[in-house]
Amino acid sequence: MHPVLVKCLTSKLSLVTQLGRSTAVTQRLSFHTTKMVQIKEGDKIPSIDLYEDSPANKVNISDLCAGKKVILFAVPGAFTPGCSKTHLPGYVDRAAELKSTGVAEVVCVSVNDPFVMSAWGKQHNTAGKVRMLADPSAVFTKQLDLGADLPPLGGLRSKRYSMVLEDGVIKALNVEPDGTGLSCSLADKIKV
Repeated sequence: MHPVLVKCLTSKLSLVTQLGRSTAVTQRLSFHTTKMVQIKEGDKIPSIDLYEDSPANKVNISDLCAGKKVILFAVPGAFTPGCSKTHLPGYVDRAAELKSTGVAEVVCVSVNDPFVMSAWGKQHNTAGKVRMLADPSAVFTKQLDLGADLPPLGGLRSKRYSMVLEDGVIKALNVEPDGTGLSCSLADKIKV
C-alpha cells in the first residue's frame, strides 16, 4: 500500500479512536485495492461514450462496433510527432485497402478534447477514412487499463495500440511494448 495512503488512513483511524467510535467507523473505512486488468483478446469492448467533433456528439464505442468489423487504434496525443508523421497517416493511407477487406470503420482514439481531435483529423484529411474520437477524461483508456503517465504530454494519456474488433469482441490486440513506440500497432502491421 502507498505510504501516503497508509498515513492518511492511520490518521483517520486515530481520530476516530479518540472520538470513541473506533469499531463502527473502522469497518466503514475498508477500501478496494484490486489492480485493474488490461483488456485482452476475447474481451468485449466496454460501453463508453467517446466524442466526435464536439462535446455534443457522443459516440458509444460498443454501439459503434456492434455487428461489424472495426479497427481501433489509439495514440498518446494529437499533433505529437510520432502520431502525426507515422501512426495516423498510415491508417489514412491504408483506409480504403482495409475497408476492402470487410472493415466497416477505422477509428482513432486519443486522450484529447473533441475539438483537438477534429482539427487534427482535418489536418490529415481523415474524413470518410478514419473516425477521430476523443476520450477527454480518459474514461475509455482507464477502463481498458491502457493508460500511460506521460507528464510532458499532460499526464495520463493512452498507450499506443491497435485492435481488431468483430461485433465488439477484441480479435487482435497490439500494444506497443514501451507504450509509445511505433512498431506493432502501425497500419501496415495490422492483420484483419
